[in-house]
Amino acid sequence: MSGHAGVLSDAAPTSGTPDAAVPTSDRGTTERPVADRAVPTPTSSEVPREAQEPSTQGHILVVDDHEDNIEVLKVRLESWGYGTASCSNGAEALAYVEQSPPDLILLDVMMPEISGIEVARRIKGNTALPFIPIIMQTALDSTEDKVEGLEAGADDYITKPIDFAELKARLRSMLRIKRLQEALEEREKELLEVNERLRFMSQTDGLTGLDNRRHLNERIDEMFQHAQRLNEAFSLVMCDLDKFKSVNDTYGHQAGDEVLKQLARILKEEAREIDRVGRYGGEEFMLLLPGTVLDAAVTFAERVRKRIEAHTFTFDGGSLQRTASFGVSGWPHPTISDSDGLVRTADDALYVAKETGRNRVIRYDGDEFNAHQPTQHGADADSSPDFAAADSGDSTQR
Repeated sequence: MSGHAGVLSDAAPTSGTPDAAVPTSDRGTTERPVADRAVPTPTSSEVPREAQEPSTQGHILVVDDHEDNIEVLKVRLESWGYGTASCSNGAEALAYVEQSPPDLILLDVMMPEISGIEVARRIKGNTALPFIPIIMQTALDSTEDKVEGLEAGADDYITKPIDFAELKARLRSMLRIKRLQEALEEREKELLEVNERLRFMSQTDGLTGLDNRRHLNERIDEMFQHAQRLNEAFSLVMCDLDKFKSVNDTYGHQAGDEVLKQLARILKEEAREIDRVGRYGGEEFMLLLPGTVLDAAVTFAERVRKRIEAHTFTFDGGSLQRTASFGVSGWPHPTISDSDGLVRTADDALYVAKETGRNRVIRYDGDEFNAHQPTQHGADADSSPDFAAADSGDSTQR
């Protein structure tokens, strides 16, 4: 590939004016390009190599191994209102971009050690960087450089000797594309955030922050099918706060809401990370316990029942105590073939708990419902042959 050390000329140069052509030379000669001395202050000696203050026009990194080219370009760019920085080799440019990404890079193709094409390839291959337009500087007759540079990820190119009017137009075009790209990315980010909020709202109970009924139903199906595939235990617990209506009637709905939020916190604290806890409706809650056999689920429910019974619910203007009733069902079970069956049997068990005195845990055992009965209340199980009393002692530790 061929290149020119010299840089710039305007479309219609006039001797002695700021737009006069700058002589060019091949890299193999000793001749060096001369900066445009007619350009007013700041002079080239006053332009620091480090990054200038941010500019509303944009911040441009000039990468070239010829100091004279860098100085001429920087002076001209700054006269157009751009902030500038410069690097004299590819390694330096890569380090600079990593630390402080510019708005645009004006990159020479031919540089020692790491070529401009390789620099472009590495920058465009770094997904952690924002979109940075790269304009390659290449020899007038170097089609090979143009093609290779564009394939490496360069966004545009300009030939040497550089025409200032053309350069100015290409800079504006590339920076306009960058602004549009940034606006698009920001819009996409906003849409993702909105979608995430909508997803959260569609799955979450607004009062308690737990899963809502819709999301619970989706999760039940997924978790039940997963348990069937792996032949793993899966249990479901229904929890209903006893005599909750009297809380709203006596203390008002704000107090009732606070009671429900405190109950939700208790359930969430008692559950494991892999469990799902949700508000099924009103004062009724559901807990999905993957990998949990029925006995362990009953033990868990009994522990939660005792904690609720001992808890004092506080709210603005008062406090109270309430108990809760639980229905528990588990799979595998010969009479349960799907998630609907698991929900139905747990709900039936909860109904039995309510009908037989409240503040108890009832488990579904096929043709009968067995109860954990708190001795301090002395409530008897239903005398129907479909129900049988069970020892309230804890079973397998969950």
